[in-house]
Amino acid sequence: MKEIIVCGHTYCGAMQALLSGPESVADLRAARAWLGHAEATRRITRENYAHLEGNSLLTAAVQENVLVQLENLRTHPVVAAGLVRGAIKLYGWVYKIDKGEVFAYVPERGQFLALPEHPSVPVPSAMQLAVTRII
Repeated sequence: MKEIIVCGHTYCGAMQALLSGPESVADLRAARAWLGHAEATRRITRENYAHLEGNSLLTAAVQENVLVQLENLRTHPVVAAGLVRGAIKLYGWVYKIDKGEVFAYVPERGQFLALPEHPSVPVPSAMQLAVTRII
């Protein structure tokens, strides 16, 4: 079984640039191109989180970007075929830098939950031993 983790992190400069607009990276052609992969994140954040600002808005963008990139991965033929066969599992995580905590997205709950506080959160098999030791 192949396992893929898409992991975002708090205080993400790329997501901050995404929220600030294209002018914030106008002189950085490579960064501008890379942020093109997160255009859906920018739209989702603007449409659904207009009531937020500052770190709350940035956190929402980071979390949404993890979900957007998971959806992007699902569109790749090799990944899609692996998912259908049960040969690939995808995980969405957010690492909180200041606290050293990892939050995993739980689709059934529609939210990110802290590891290892929620033993029901699925973790990749390679991480199982490490998570068990943390508990």
